[in-house]
Amino acid sequence: MPCPVMVLHPSFEGPPHLSQIPSRSSLESQLLIQALSPSRQSPLLGLVKRIADAGCNLVDSRVASIGANTSLMLLASGSWDSLAKLESALGKLHRDDALHLSWYRTEPQPSEEQRLPYIVEVVAADRPGILVRILDFFVQRGVLIDQLNSMRYQAMQTGADMFQAQLTIGVPAQTHIAHLREDFQEMCDGHNFDAILDPVKF
Repeated sequence: MPCPVMVLHPSFEGPPHLSQIPSRSSLESQLLIQALSPSRQSPLLGLVKRIADAGCNLVDSRVASIGANTSLMLLASGSWDSLAKLESALGKLHRDDALHLSWYRTEPQPSEEQRLPYIVEVVAADRPGILVRILDFFVQRGVLIDQLNSMRYQAMQTGADMFQAQLTIGVPAQTHIAHLREDFQEMCDGHNFDAILDPVKF
């Protein structure tokens, strides 16, 4: 009588856990592109087209006119091969003498402690050191500066030289907002700044 044959079936372990599946961000790299050029020769369209042609995504962008120049910061994401293709295209564009162009590989921003987004606006008679005092106040309290725009201008009515700054900040969640606002207002009053600190409204 033949011996029975035992067939071993591989055990079914079920679908992989979500933590075992690599996220999209872990499969993609990022390339930060910085450019400075005369305003009349802005490379914005050319850079955006090269990002798309390389098969990359434009994750974030900043464009600003500063003096007679245009400043750009573009963050592209994609596979390693796509970013290599984009870097090759940027190398050819870099030959333009009127364009100051640089780029480097980076990674997605890691998640940190929860921070509350607030906006700060400051107006004052222009004089040296205004921005130093504002930034020092927040840095000393562990507040992150996410965005900053500042300018010097002349008041329409009087012609006086004025300074204006707008900041988007990340306040640690454990911060007592009322105390932060009170201390900030006291600092501004002491230096004769007109300022507000309000939550960002989406």
